[in-house]
Amino acid sequence: MEVGVTLTELARGVWFILPAYVANVSACLFGGGAPLDFGKKLSDGRRVLGDGVTVRGFCVGTLAGALTGLAEGLAVGDPDRWVEGAVLGFGAMVGDAVGSFIKRRVGLERGAPAPVLDQLDFFAGALLLHHLVYGWVPAARLIAVLAVLTLALHWLTNAIGYLLRLKEVPW
Repeated sequence: MEVGVTLTELARGVWFILPAYVANVSACLFGGGAPLDFGKKLSDGRRVLGDGVTVRGFCVGTLAGALTGLAEGLAVGDPDRWVEGAVLGFGAMVGDAVGSFIKRRVGLERGAPAPVLDQLDFFAGALLLHHLVYGWVPAARLIAVLAVLTLALHWLTNAIGYLLRLKEVPW
């Protein structure tokens, strides 16, 4: 059984998931405004999602995924790739919202760390929606390597954002 991935497989995997990565970053950078849950609370008295998941961030993230897919498609002669990029971007935004929902249900407030969930919710959402729409995701071994890469990149970008005072917390 093969465990690792080749550099070519890794490059193809990053190319595949890139719209979700760009969607996630774009939502953080260009989000803000009205929260997606519009301030609603559930019967437990906690917000559905919280102020961090916004309508603008959700829309910008999805659009950024589509535009990344379009750019990738134009680079390889497949302009319809924008649709797959939109699916990955939308899935990333849904995954992020689900992560926020879970954090609220267990009593974690916005900004409180939830290791692994905070870093991989968007990734899992993108993969799941892509699988539901297209019936395909990369091989499990490549997903595992991409998940580790995602954890590392998430930590690095958050640390940089914190040092540049773009984020209030380093996670």
